[in-house]
Amino acid sequence: MRRQRVHGVVWHLGVLVLLGVVLYPVVWVVASTFKPSAEILGDLRLLPDAATTANYERVFDGVVGIDVARFFLNSTVLALLSVVGTVASSAPAAYAFARLRFRGRTPLFAVMIATLLLPVHVLIIPQYVVFQRLDLVDTYVPLLVGKFLAAEAFFVFLIVQFIRTLPRDLDESAKIDGAGQWGVFWHVVLPLCRPALITTAIFTFIWSWNDFFGPLIYLSTPDKYPLPLALQLFIDETAGSDFGALMAMSVLALVPVVLFFLFFQRFLVEGVSTTGIKG
Repeated sequence: MRRQRVHGVVWHLGVLVLLGVVLYPVVWVVASTFKPSAEILGDLRLLPDAATTANYERVFDGVVGIDVARFFLNSTVLALLSVVGTVASSAPAAYAFARLRFRGRTPLFAVMIATLLLPVHVLIIPQYVVFQRLDLVDTYVPLLVGKFLAAEAFFVFLIVQFIRTLPRDLDESAKIDGAGQWGVFWHVVLPLCRPALITTAIFTFIWSWNDFFGPLIYLSTPDKYPLPLALQLFIDETAGSDFGALMAMSVLALVPVVLFFLFFQRFLVEGVSTTGIKG
């Protein structure tokens, strides 16, 4: 019993130490928002000598003449449209792969899975050339069009695996009652796919909200920037960089993602545990 208690204490201490290591960067960022900018990089102490809210005041005053609410609105629009597009396009595509029988289904599914192995950076130049010739650069279209075309192979695969766990007897019962393929999908399969759809929505929202590379490539007008891209406006290589406001805006940018995750956490766990990913 004494040995078990010692092992338990050591294990819990190890977990607490690991938790401290993982959470330290977050705590440091939050604490830095209450420090003067000069102390953030020059002082290694976690807590400031005199806390100040001046960093948040400068954030709400705006940057380069643009109100911070504009950046939040841009990120919200991009994230919500990405969620709608990804869910609305991935679910029918997944149903087709999981339930329908058509020529070339297996090769097409294999090609879709193979796209997961293709680095996104390989496609940047040809995609940029296409959107530039269509005069769509500096708009949100390049960032959203793929979401509405079932181009997110990971989420299609996720929903396919979930649909494959549903008994086909449900489809047959609906067809006996007179439902066609669309009726089976809309009234039977789609309601049962709620855990997988919510999981898709959560990951899409978080990934879109935190996306920096895509907006950096396609957007050039500051008032169209989402939050990740707007953060770089506080850093000026030719003048003084406002690291205090940068940290404050970073914390504010994390709040919607954390709240979104906490609100849908139960559905996320349910979706991941029921999709199977069994092949």
